[in-house]
Amino acid sequence: MSYFSKSPWLLHYDASSCNGCDIEVLAALTPLYDVERFGIISTGNPKQADIFLITGSVNERQKQVLLNLYSQMPDPRVVIAAGVCATSGGIFKPCYNISGGVDTVLPVDVYVPGCAVRPEALIDGIVKALEILEIKRAKFVEALSGGEGAL
Repeated sequence: MSYFSKSPWLLHYDASSCNGCDIEVLAALTPLYDVERFGIISTGNPKQADIFLITGSVNERQKQVLLNLYSQMPDPRVVIAAGVCATSGGIFKPCYNISGGVDTVLPVDVYVPGCAVRPEALIDGIVKALEILEIKRAKFVEALSGGEGAL
């Protein structure tokens, strides 16, 4: 993991889950696991977020909500699908109103499997997301400065 120019902010959204993964996300923020040691700050404002962490499968009513939140996030941004429901639809996939995983609506950068996702796996996924964010940030700065690696 490299040095980060600023602390990345994380926006957590529960699409439609059993809340098992949400409890584990909260556990990752506690002093026992302490995801904040990587400089991660949890926020409720998409305009300040760099990382979009989504738990639960996506239903028809939430597609537009996810798109709205994603579009409000500044570039560059990273999306994490946490838990089997967010990655594939999980046990809710056969339901009439479930579209599937997050990747049916948004481009997902990191998949974190598990039911419920373990805090250790979640932290590992966030560290991978930080690496992807730094790569995207470098490409974004290069594109803004008129470099050849345009977005």
